[in-house]
Amino acid sequence: MEHIDFSLVDWSRAQFALTALYHWIFVPLTLGLSFIIAIMESIYVKTGNSEWKRITKFWMTLFGINFAIGVATGIILEFEFGTNWSNYSWFVGDIFGAPLAIEGIMAFFMESTFIAIMFFGWNKVSKKVHLLSSWLVAIGSNLSALWILVANGWMQFPAGMQFNPDTARNEMHDFWEVLFSPVAINKFLHTVTSGYVLASIFVIGISAWFILRKREINFSKRSITVAATFGLIASLYLAFTGDGSAKQVAKHQPMKLAAMEGLYHGGTNAPLVAMGILEQTENNKNEEDFIVDLPIPGGLSLLAFGNLNAYVPGIHELVHGDPEHGIISYQEKIDKGKISIDALAAYKNAKKSGSTEEAANQLKTFKDNFNYFGYGYYYGHDPHELIPPVKLSFYAFHIMVGLGTYFILFFIIMLYFTLKNKIQDKAVWLKIAVWTIPLAYIAQEAGWIVAEVGRQPWVIQDLMPTIAAVSKISSSNVVITFFAFLIVFTALLIAEIKIMLTQIKSGPESLTNN
Repeated sequence: MEHIDFSLVDWSRAQFALTALYHWIFVPLTLGLSFIIAIMESIYVKTGNSEWKRITKFWMTLFGINFAIGVATGIILEFEFGTNWSNYSWFVGDIFGAPLAIEGIMAFFMESTFIAIMFFGWNKVSKKVHLLSSWLVAIGSNLSALWILVANGWMQFPAGMQFNPDTARNEMHDFWEVLFSPVAINKFLHTVTSGYVLASIFVIGISAWFILRKREINFSKRSITVAATFGLIASLYLAFTGDGSAKQVAKHQPMKLAAMEGLYHGGTNAPLVAMGILEQTENNKNEEDFIVDLPIPGGLSLLAFGNLNAYVPGIHELVHGDPEHGIISYQEKIDKGKISIDALAAYKNAKKSGSTEEAANQLKTFKDNFNYFGYGYYYGHDPHELIPPVKLSFYAFHIMVGLGTYFILFFIIMLYFTLKNKIQDKAVWLKIAVWTIPLAYIAQEAGWIVAEVGRQPWVIQDLMPTIAAVSKISSSNVVITFFAFLIVFTALLIAEIKIMLTQIKSGPESLTNN
């Protein structure tokens, strides 16, 4: 693989990661705040209390600021598939393009059409029509997420496809299998629910800020009541979907699970590490050990397979194989992948020369080894290169889970104090609420790191690694655009924060009750 420009691969990955992480700062708030706004407006329409209209309009203003900037980063993210990952786009464009096209045609247009009514139609349409538009904006924004996450879920577990050896492309043969893949469904439910949690914390934190400054007390209490209720339900469901996602990872991406838990040597009754600190061992550069850890015996076996005594392979078993449990080594997979790649080339040559029998034989060889196709790109490489960054995956996973557990407790406490009319006297918890906002964003980014870093080096699990997916462009071009995007995205983030803070400081009293 001497022809591979690893600098290009690394910078392309870095640029896409930069764009995705910045984009994901804005998306969760849009997903969750849209539903919170719809709930608040429903209370207004039901009760006729103009205070709920004022509450709705304030949070709607913050939603609009966030939505506008989030769209800009999302558009750039989709363009990068063509500019930086053209080989990937060619290889699976027939499959990956379909969900993205549906997202643009259906969800995005639905969202953008009704958002105009939501913002500018207060005195131009009836209350019920305006309420309907608010709900359709919420549904539309989440439909956008559905199609994006279906596409991402397919990359984690390619389903509903078949490979066409004549065009060397994957083609969709069952749309519904792609859409209803258990990996895609779990990914969608877990991801959008995390957005509901973040938005709830956002509303609670800002409301707490108002109470600390003895402003808009009733406004803030009502906002906290809605957000804490919505957030508590969402956080409990988030834990449920997280369990489902973990089981799907164990089934389809065992290396990711091992990296998430820092599990180098697997076995039955595998422990779940509640917390720990990893350090590279002195004798093996490809292995790390815990300096400090807090294991729960059998916890990982139970989490992954619902059985305390279930066998969970570790990184060592996945790389070197474990025949007793039917696990072949990465070197064997690499050899089979190379056979598959070579057979595909031989098939095309044989077909071109008119050798029908030879073409049929090579096609059979290709199909017999196709499940390991992507591994063949690592022929002649150290199999340990297929191990994802363990420390980053481990720490990101545990930060995500730890904060998720804290959020459940946080919602319960905030809801209890608000319903008991004691929240205005709980200065400590009000300050904690404000500082929980950045923690919610950290949990979001940690979740995406687990999902994307944990499956490295795969763009499509087992079928296409990053080294085969990049465009044939100069790495210097990617470096230049990386820093250009870094500057632009940082400027957008600073602008959003500044505009948000200005609007928050102005408060709901700056909005009219028209």
